[in-house]
Parts: sequence; structure tokens; C-alpha cells
Amino acid sequence: MGEINRTRTYEWVNPLETAEKAKTMSGYDFLNGILKGEIPPPPIAITLDFYPLSLEEGKVTFEFEPREFHYNPIGSVHGGVISTVLDTVMGCALQSKLPQGIAYTTLELKTNFIKAVTHRSGKMRAEGRLIHLGKTTALIEADLRSETGTLFAHGVSTCMIFRF
Repeated sequence: MGEINRTRTYEWVNPLETAEKAKTMSGYDFLNGILKGEIPPPPIAITLDFYPLSLEEGKVTFEFEPREFHYNPIGSVHGGVISTVLDTVMGCALQSKLPQGIAYTTLELKTNFIKAVTHRSGKMRAEGRLIHLGKTTALIEADLRSETGTLFAHGVSTCMIFRF
């Protein structure tokens, strides 16, 4: 493997403007706008380089390709990066079921790291699935898998539901 270019430059739009737009739409319509490229993705997705692939009510899939800039000091993708990707797909799975005027925030996040993720792991898919949506809380789960289906990480999250 040859020398890797270790320079990254990227741009993003004002996330507060995007957040204001989200308040005017159902969660599904907002996420669908991001998927279709009509609404800009949040800066975290650009920073960590993960993108939505598919959207259904209560289920979302994102693509993530591990790169050297995701690494921790011991030569693998930092657990915080993996947790962020899983937290994102879990939040989006929940958001896809929320009507306009209802929002959420993560109360609890748990990630199980099954296998080390490196750039050799190749493109990966993170899938979030809504398990339970109540009046004030929701339970969601997610998996991070390779293209061949190997499980690398599993997460669960509890979110609080509220009006804005």
C-alpha cells in the first residue's frame, strides 16, 4: 500500500438553519430530504464521512467506510466514532417515526464492540431499528456490519421524546 494523503478539507452549512427547517417537517420527510440531497447533512456526518443509504419508517441504513483519520492511537477506528455512527442511525430510526413538532434526545447509549474496525474492514453498513416508541421514551438498536454481513458492533439506545 502506497503513502496515504493525510490532508482533509471539507465544508458544511450552518447546522442551526437546518435544525430550524427540521421543526417544520415530520421526521421522515426531513430525513428523506437529507437522503435525496435536498437538505444538507449535519456537520458530524461530513466530519466522520458517513452517509444515509436507505430510509423506512422505524429503520435507517447508513454507509461508513473506515479511514485512517478515524483511528485511535492503537491503530483501529476509535470506539467513539463507531458509537457516533450507531447513535446516528438509532436516532434517525426514531426520528423517522416522529411527527412535526416532536423531537428526541439520547438518554442512554450502549455499544458492544465485537471486532476491531480498520481501513481493511472495507465499506460498512450501520442499520438502526426502532424497537419501542412510547409517549416519553423510545428504545432503539443498531448493528455495524461489513459488506459480507460480519458483525463488528451492536448498540442500544434509550431516547427521551419531547415537544419543541
